[in-house]
Amino acid sequence: MPASRMILSSVVAFGLMAAGTGLADDSVPAGPVKEAYAITMRTLAGRGEPPWRPPHRDKLMSRSLAALFARDDLYQDEAGEMGHVDADPFINGQDGEVKKLNLDTLPAAAGKATVLANFRSFGKPVVVEFRMLRESGGWRIDDIVNSFEGKAYSIRDALSQPYDCGSFMDKPCKR
Repeated sequence: MPASRMILSSVVAFGLMAAGTGLADDSVPAGPVKEAYAITMRTLAGRGEPPWRPPHRDKLMSRSLAALFARDDLYQDEAGEMGHVDADPFINGQDGEVKKLNLDTLPAAAGKATVLANFRSFGKPVVVEFRMLRESGGWRIDDIVNSFEGKAYSIRDALSQPYDCGSFMDKPCKR
């Protein structure tokens, strides 16, 4: 086999492997958000984990936001109680659906961008704001901002709040 043909075959094979692993298109700010909503729709249909849980969060989120979600999961496991995430931040509620999804990217500057996800859930319009960060050569979700009764709520701020106990605090939880 000629070298050029072998290289082309390798490139095609790698492309197929990457497509099969579900790698998010992180070359544009909306890429990880689009992938997160594909995962969210599967989760709402009863298949798989939500975007903030493994195996998704490390490829979709900034290292710091993924660490905050991981800490919240650890608290839930150790305390047996609800953590700081009491609703699905991707749908701005505990229950919902994603219909007519549209993603709008606001101009990026200095490695940051905002992606607005507009969709309908049970017939009502929903807007979720994603603050994006360029990290490790691609775009990652660095915060998710929902609105309720006219007030904005940052998932990063909620996850940054202290916990009553946890191994990450050297204060074991009593179950």
